[in-house]
Amino acid sequence: MVTSPAKTDLPSKKDRAGRFVLEDVSVSYGNEKALEAVSFYIEPHKVTAMIGPSGCGKSTLLRCLNRMNDAIDNVKVGGKIMLNDKDIYQKAVDPVSLRMYVGQVFQRPNPFPLSIYDNVAFGPRTQGIRKKAELDQIVEDSLKKAAIFDEVKKSLKKHAFELSGGQQQRLCIARALATKPGVLLMDEPCSALDPISTGMIEETVQQLKESMTVVMVTHNMQQAARVSDTTVFLLRESMEEPAGLVEVAETSTLFTAPRDKRTENYITGRFG
Repeated sequence: MVTSPAKTDLPSKKDRAGRFVLEDVSVSYGNEKALEAVSFYIEPHKVTAMIGPSGCGKSTLLRCLNRMNDAIDNVKVGGKIMLNDKDIYQKAVDPVSLRMYVGQVFQRPNPFPLSIYDNVAFGPRTQGIRKKAELDQIVEDSLKKAAIFDEVKKSLKKHAFELSGGQQQRLCIARALATKPGVLLMDEPCSALDPISTGMIEETVQQLKESMTVVMVTHNMQQAARVSDTTVFLLRESMEEPAGLVEVAETSTLFTAPRDKRTENYITGRFG
């Protein structure tokens, strides 16, 4: 008997924010182990920042949370990643449904070669929404949440590539929000942006946690301190060893009174 792929169990419509539990997670690329023995919680309605030197597995771990690593050959993920008490790597879980609920914004803006309106409406249309009035409302709401509506409301038919880099990134955030995710993953979303655009996106992130869970990879220590509630520090101490979790704590605690000397050395700039 063939059954349809199971959708990830979601919280109630009133509160869709997701909660992750990672248990002994490891990631291997072929015979090379990139991450090993990573365990921590990601709480709902919080911004969790993942920090660490380049090559310590931050983006790799982030992609595990919505199974984006599935698209890479020879990647094996071990351990358990539970989302709302469901193992997302069970065969019954549909990765497409998972990614609708766990959206992602990438390091560089990647709008579709479409109008502003069609970029945001793309996801809802794939979910079967066709009524113009409903789509119009979703587009407006998503652009407002991404703090870009006032800048583009008179030019929604404008091609997305005509926007500035900061506007394109906020458009990509709006596109991710249009499917009403419970979790938003952000992989260095401000690394290619100017300080003004960065500030706008940081303000947006603070507002988003009211309705969802946000997980952000950043190399910017000041940004992690400004926007996150919890910080996760990953480290790969040598090329012969896989990266691992050093410390996870409330951001204020980790930056002022880290438990591990390696954390202190990293955040004070002694290495990395």
